[in-house]
Amino acid sequence: MKNYWIKTLRRLAAASIVAGATAFSSAMSYAATIAFDTATDAAYDDGWQAGDNGGFGWGAWDFTGTYNTPVGQTMDIFSHPNDLGRAWTLFNADAPPGPGTGTDISQAGRSIGPLVPGDTVHLVIDNPTERAFFRGYTVRFNTGGGNTVSMGTPQSRMSVGLFDYGPPAGDWFSTDGSPTLLDTDTNHGMRIDFTLTGPDTFRLVMTPLNNPAIAYTDTGTLDGPAGAPIDWVEFELYNTDSDYYPSHTITGGETDFYISNMWVTFIPEPTSAALLVLGAGVMTLVGGSRRRE
Repeated sequence: MKNYWIKTLRRLAAASIVAGATAFSSAMSYAATIAFDTATDAAYDDGWQAGDNGGFGWGAWDFTGTYNTPVGQTMDIFSHPNDLGRAWTLFNADAPPGPGTGTDISQAGRSIGPLVPGDTVHLVIDNPTERAFFRGYTVRFNTGGGNTVSMGTPQSRMSVGLFDYGPPAGDWFSTDGSPTLLDTDTNHGMRIDFTLTGPDTFRLVMTPLNNPAIAYTDTGTLDGPAGAPIDWVEFELYNTDSDYYPSHTITGGETDFYISNMWVTFIPEPTSAALLVLGAGVMTLVGGSRRRE
């Protein structure tokens, strides 16, 4: 009888491990899309205006912060530097080195979430390569429900972008590190994957679409108020004057900033997956015990 119960317990333990491993594998491979939008959505067939909202899970587009030239957003399907096809496009009509001496800033953002640990924001962008001193572009993940503006409430908790200040020329920056990528590495398109790993921590992956082997990965701590929720994604361009908008010039340089797709996925945290493993093991043991009654 003793040997019988020893064998039974061993079988139950083995079954628990198998069931737990299966639950863990399922939890870690599961990813739900909780928001999605693409520039090819019918909502943008008539162009891109503030208040437009395609896809699902996102808030309406907001252009607050756009300065000097009142319109700095359009839909692009034709310009040569755009490698993404139809794309939401930020441009600066009045900025150096063109005939104007303005300091255009084009901004566009929309609400999401708020994000919880395990959420990943995915963005597909195409950046310009024309540069001007003290100018550039930024992708921000904000708290406060809006675009960042002077004296405004919203704050950036994490940002990536380019600011032309000093050598090396054309290098990307991020809030918590120094990406090994240049604007020329990513000017055929790049996917940005930003994962909230905790209330104040993140994981960032920047992958050039035409050369994934040089992808940059970073983990770190968010800026801003501790625990403040990320509830907004913002794009900002304050670069050189556009060679395409409001009219096409002869030079045709890479001057504008494009976004084609944006979505959010969720994968359970490791602790959640561990609970699934434990639960599966307990259920197996309980079920096994009952079968032996």
